[in-house]
Amino acid sequence: MPKISAKGISMPESPIRKLVPFAEAAIKKGRQIYQLNIGQPDIKTPESALNAVRNHNIEVLAYSHSAGFEGYRTKLAGYYKQKDIPVESDNIIITTGGSEALLFAMGTIADAGDEVIIPEPFYANYNGFATASGVNIIPVESTIETNFALPPIQEFEKLITPRTKAILICNPGNPTGYLYTKEEIDQLAKIALKHDIFLVSDEVYREFTYDGATHFSIMSIPELKDHAIMIDSVSKRYSMCGARIGCLVSHNKEVIHTAMKFAQARLSPPTFEQIASEAALETPQSYFDDVIEEYTTRRNILISGLQSIEGVKVATPKGAFYCIAELPVADTDDFAKWLLEEFHLDNETVMVAPAAGFYSTPNTGLNQVRIAYVLKKENLERAIEILKVALKEYNQ
Repeated sequence: MPKISAKGISMPESPIRKLVPFAEAAIKKGRQIYQLNIGQPDIKTPESALNAVRNHNIEVLAYSHSAGFEGYRTKLAGYYKQKDIPVESDNIIITTGGSEALLFAMGTIADAGDEVIIPEPFYANYNGFATASGVNIIPVESTIETNFALPPIQEFEKLITPRTKAILICNPGNPTGYLYTKEEIDQLAKIALKHDIFLVSDEVYREFTYDGATHFSIMSIPELKDHAIMIDSVSKRYSMCGARIGCLVSHNKEVIHTAMKFAQARLSPPTFEQIASEAALETPQSYFDDVIEEYTTRRNILISGLQSIEGVKVATPKGAFYCIAELPVADTDDFAKWLLEEFHLDNETVMVAPAAGFYSTPNTGLNQVRIAYVLKKENLERAIEILKVALKEYNQ
């Protein structure tokens, strides 16, 4: 039999999706599952985006420019300027989701064996993108005790070697919900400039900030002009996860030129999804105000509920719609499977994402889970009630 590649074998499974077969089996048993494991918002997609597709009279579904439609990139640049991110359309490459933008970024700045430093826990698919690109992730650990704040900058400096090409952050963070302050971003900018490396920022949750806090982008620092690469996506902002439209943004002309070669190799981003994404830019601020109010309420319900469970420790998120919770169990992977295979409360159970998959350091986060608060308030309350009973029963 022909052999599978070493790269394919080392490609990590998604900690979020690997439990799907267990969930499917539970559903066949008639169980209702409250899905706390995946960041799929239940907020309605803006009507402007849906209507743009419904009402379009395209007769030939043709390729777009490899960088994406000029009209969309121009309007997107206008959106960024409103966020104090001064970019033009030629600083933007439209991609098939933020995922492709990250793959383009890694392919552009790093060769096989090169290193990217990432605060952990981090979005699990960074492991997959790095493996696919032959890049080594060098983790610097943030902790639940500090609410997953940026680790001391000297911890980053210790890890920089001649093979270090970039520091990658997610801001606000998936899976932690941490929102980096301007001071923390400035610290990272200084170290990127000092060591002449890239600073890559995944900012797909920009709109989701709470308690009066505001998002600060790496693209707002003029000195980082040649060092900053921003990753973005419509998935969460407009509740358009299925559209698969993202972008790579940089002032560095060499970065854009090189990333364009990757973009040309895959021909073009999808057409209808770009049409929808361009129309979504017309979404009024009132939409986001309502969304933030809703998620603030959900966050407060979740955090207070988790804090009421004996033995549970939880970090309070300032952004995105996730939190990391430490549970009184030794192995949340086993616990998550048990929830789906063996446990139910009145024929209902919950699905969580074991957090070990959000770390690259072995045997880290084994007693943690990532929880997404994307359920309606009453469902979140019920999910917390089920989790409380489940933990008690599991530990007996």
